[in-house]
Amino acid sequence: MKVPTMLSEIEALPSIQLGDYTLQFELDDLTPFGKEVAERELRETPEIKAQAVADLKRLLEDENDLYVPIENEEWLVRFLRPCKFYPESAKELIKRYYAFKVKHHDMYDGLVPSREANIFNQNILTVFPNRDQLGRRILLLELGKKWKHKEVTLDEVFKGCVLYLEAAMLEPETQVHGAVVLFDMDGLSLQQTWQFTPPFAKRIVDWLQDSVPLRIKGIHIVNQPKIFNVVFALFKPFLREKLRSRIIFHGTNRESLHQYISPKCLPAVYGGIIEIPRIEGEQWYKLLLQCDKEYEAINSYGYKKK
Repeated sequence: MKVPTMLSEIEALPSIQLGDYTLQFELDDLTPFGKEVAERELRETPEIKAQAVADLKRLLEDENDLYVPIENEEWLVRFLRPCKFYPESAKELIKRYYAFKVKHHDMYDGLVPSREANIFNQNILTVFPNRDQLGRRILLLELGKKWKHKEVTLDEVFKGCVLYLEAAMLEPETQVHGAVVLFDMDGLSLQQTWQFTPPFAKRIVDWLQDSVPLRIKGIHIVNQPKIFNVVFALFKPFLREKLRSRIIFHGTNRESLHQYISPKCLPAVYGGIIEIPRIEGEQWYKLLLQCDKEYEAINSYGYKKK
């Protein structure tokens, strides 16, 4: 019997038509560009990949308290790619990924799109339909004037991000190129800064640094007012140098942002020239909603309950 993993048993991929654009998860094999980057940056060749898959499978057979689909090669590769095909590193990442889910079970228990309509309806969290010039997914969070903090909590924002990144992890092209995050803090208020707490900051940093099986290539802060320094001060103590060096503050300087993300990949609001419809949170929600059962499959894996 085939082990269910997200979207693996759906015959036709869910998609949404937006004018001339079709929005869907990209589960195709790597493009020629993707293969080139995978070999150059991740050591990925057919021989190394086959050996790493076999070794990781063997390593996981000894983890008796961990229930994971070790017969599913695509699932194994999902963790091997961010670890550059070193099986020991991938095993440790898998253990951290599931240990984080246990530690924060209040966030993860029963986490499926259909239970998180609010964060998507608030339209402060979306993924661009296009990738950037390096093939990376672009996640946008607008936590300033668009964020009604009395209607949607930061925990809901976190859950929305988890749902997006779990989906992104399934895309071979995203596994190779990774993702960038754009925080638009325009209009952040004092009341909103009070929503951020040290425990929340630590959870986010622990998640990004140690528990996400995805290459987070940059976190770009734009339109931030001075009060944002108060928020960032909460996160700073938990940051290690690697992630700290990938957090870039741009303010309203679009040329600074364009050094990292080409204007050809950004809408006009960020000084870009691409003309492509903005995908509203609700539209992503409709797409994710069709994958509820697959998120249930994702939730079925992990450390066995004692």
